Amino acid sequence: MDRTGIFAGEDPFAIARGWLAEAEASEINDPNAIALATVDSDGLPNVRMVLLKEIEANAFVFYTNYGSKKGRELEVSGKAAFVMHWKSLRRQIRVRGLVSREEGPLADAYYASRSLKSRLGAWASQQSEPLSSRTALMAEVAKVTAKHGPNPKRPPFWGGFRLLPLEMEFWADGAFRLHDRFHWNRQDIDSEWKIDRLNP
Repeated sequence: MDRTGIFAGEDPFAIARGWLAEAEASEINDPNAIALATVDSDGLPNVRMVLLKEIEANAFVFYTNYGSKKGRELEVSGKAAFVMHWKSLRRQIRVRGLVSREEGPLADAYYASRSLKSRLGAWASQQSEPLSSRTALMAEVAKVTAKHGPNPKRPPFWGGFRLLPLEMEFWADGAFRLHDRFHWNRQDIDSEWKIDRLNP
């Protein structure tokens, strides 16, 4: 199979990290943005943009409020998908797989690395729930600031999700819409990858 150039390598996570590093040099805003897809209890999809925070040796990690709509949907289904698209590079990566919580030291460390206002905002926001006004939100921020002070601990309802892929697709734009696509697939997270070149 002619996987050369930007598609070369036997580790899809290494390829993903390489592409993301290139995007960090060319994308104007949020090169780590992903469109994360979940489904509700009726099977109706939801998609929203979130920031990917880490590409581990075998997983992708992002953070959210566990009580948010996405958090609840991830908990119930245990599955998710996302796409990263970089217009400047004319490339994208699609991922589908299984999710689990990351609520240990890694989540604590990432939370502590955020700005104080973002940490307090995590405490103040009942993400995805109705809000009467912006004023009410700012009043809640003031209340949690007084309660938690300048070094708040990570809220128990806020943390990470780790997505372990069963499928990954690397796509690059081609002339005359004859794009290059390589699909990585495995039966479970302990299985070997099967790689196919796909038609555009």
